[in-house]
Amino acid sequence: MLSAVPTAQQGSGQTGRPAVRGAARHDTSRPLRSLPQFPPRAAGAVLQRKLLPNRIGSRSAAGDGALQAEGPALVAAPAAAVNFEGLGNVNLVLPPDPTGDIGPNHYVQMVNLSLAIWDRAGQQIYGPADSSTLWQGFGGACAASNDGDPIVLYDQLADRWLLSQFALPNYPKGPFYQCIAISQTGDPTGAYHRYEFLISENKLNDYPKFGVWPDGYYLAVNQFTCPGFCSWAGQGVVAFERDRMLAGQAARMVLFDLHEEDPYLGGMLPSDLDGPTPPPTGAPNRFCAIDDHAWGYSGDQLQCWNFAVNWSNATLSSFTFDSAYPTAAFDSDLCLYARNCIPQPETAASVDALSDRLMYRLQYRNFGTHETLVANHTVDATGLDRAGIRWYELRNYGSGWGIHQQGTYAPDGNHRWMGSIAMNGAGDIALGFSLSSAGVYPSVRATGRLAGDAPGIMTTGELAIAAGQGHQTHSSGRWGDYSTMSVDPVDDCTFWYTQEYYGTKGEAPWQTRIGAFRLRDCGSAGPPPPGEPDSTHVGDLDRASSSQRNVWTAVVTITVHDAHHAPVGGATVTGAWSQGASGNGSCVTSDAGSCTVTKAGLRKNLKSATFSVTGVASGSVAYGSAANHDPDGDSSGTTITALKP
Repeated sequence: MLSAVPTAQQGSGQTGRPAVRGAARHDTSRPLRSLPQFPPRAAGAVLQRKLLPNRIGSRSAAGDGALQAEGPALVAAPAAAVNFEGLGNVNLVLPPDPTGDIGPNHYVQMVNLSLAIWDRAGQQIYGPADSSTLWQGFGGACAASNDGDPIVLYDQLADRWLLSQFALPNYPKGPFYQCIAISQTGDPTGAYHRYEFLISENKLNDYPKFGVWPDGYYLAVNQFTCPGFCSWAGQGVVAFERDRMLAGQAARMVLFDLHEEDPYLGGMLPSDLDGPTPPPTGAPNRFCAIDDHAWGYSGDQLQCWNFAVNWSNATLSSFTFDSAYPTAAFDSDLCLYARNCIPQPETAASVDALSDRLMYRLQYRNFGTHETLVANHTVDATGLDRAGIRWYELRNYGSGWGIHQQGTYAPDGNHRWMGSIAMNGAGDIALGFSLSSAGVYPSVRATGRLAGDAPGIMTTGELAIAAGQGHQTHSSGRWGDYSTMSVDPVDDCTFWYTQEYYGTKGEAPWQTRIGAFRLRDCGSAGPPPPGEPDSTHVGDLDRASSSQRNVWTAVVTITVHDAHHAPVGGATVTGAWSQGASGNGSCVTSDAGSCTVTKAGLRKNLKSATFSVTGVASGSVAYGSAANHDPDGDSSGTTITALKP
């Protein structure tokens, strides 16, 4: 722990009582297609990025613990199924904040401060219209203020659309509002149930990010108090009453302000459901954030909380700390978190890496046999301010969540950042991002991996969704602030991605692109059932030690997975001790796939002891040692060294 860094408070339990209030106003609009389209207005605004708390620069002495430094040698890039131009800088603003989603018949995109709609073939059928078009006749702050930070989500369970942005009518003073529109049907050009919610009288609801869940629409906001210079004021989390909003009825919100729980907690995302299968009945929505050890936490980690809303008695809703998951070492400090960081060709101007938070979305999926979450954030992959993308897959087989795999994608000298990640119904993962360097104009790329591929790496070649031909010269460096990778609800296979790029040179002539692609033909089958392994391997090695009076004990925990990375119970693990310790060790895995070997009586002058797995026996199933790996990076997957306490 750095002595100069205040120790962050690790969440330890239940937060205080929430604020509960109804929407300030609500109605149902006329069909969007019949409302007069307001042309995009030239705002000429640069929206300043607000740094999250305690983001103190510190180079990681360990380096990146999950670095993929080379791209795939043989796997071809996926082919684009659809690729068309999205909205450009019609409002003269920075940054663009591109967001969008795919439904059964439409793609809807919003940027700062406009919206447009296309059919699935890429033919534009609506817009570009100023986003205020959606709120005309509504009254209040949402009709009067078109302030941006938009989000578009398709609610697959209900066949509805969610379009949202904040309203800051007296900025930098309050009050501060969230405007939410829920389509009356699955047609995004139809009528909308419109809601204006007061988030706070005095705290700005910055960077609002939504997730769809069966019992609510969930929101995370970074709060600031803004008369004069905006000062950090805590993480805010909100649940909105989805059932009543789908019906156009008066609806409530439940808000927790987490500043008192942990003043350094920020940059959270709510989980966002994809796919036709809802989470288990009553499952809370999970909110997660990254923590760099340099910010005062005990180590690099993912920190997750559970939001359990109770609409029968909303004051009894809870937001509770669940777990902190140690990750492989990463360094989030790019250019000391300065807004000017990522280089571009033919200009000294550089752009923002935004490496202090998770990038949208925290996507959730339920496969029945297990649940998954995928997430990503930007890191310094080399210690030399080269941006790469750290990504994670978390799984829950019913006994609790854990990191299943992770990797840092930085396969060459280019910078990759501002990512968005998603998993389809076959278990394949796609990762989209911005790419730039001194020799490559800011472009849009995507890569991916199939469900059965070796863990921790992206295995497909890169798809060029938009090849840049220009750069941004505006001194603010503003980029992003986010992008969106979505999964097609029709086939649950095709990925759709929207992101910004530059086709020309200038202060801010940004453009956006919308691209759809498959990593393979998914067919009608989902991922292979995890209960039918055709090989086993070590999926994790962990170490611990304890001290006695004159000796110490080394402890190694082995986790065995099948070919589909599910835990294998009843497997016999054998191995050997070395490096000052000697002898063999063995154990039998539990239903959770783990077991422990110990080496007691080690002399105090022995600094360490090494254990190497030599075999895994599970009936007639073969042991594939080549697939051994360790998601938290503290071993090779086959050999681990325990240190004297």
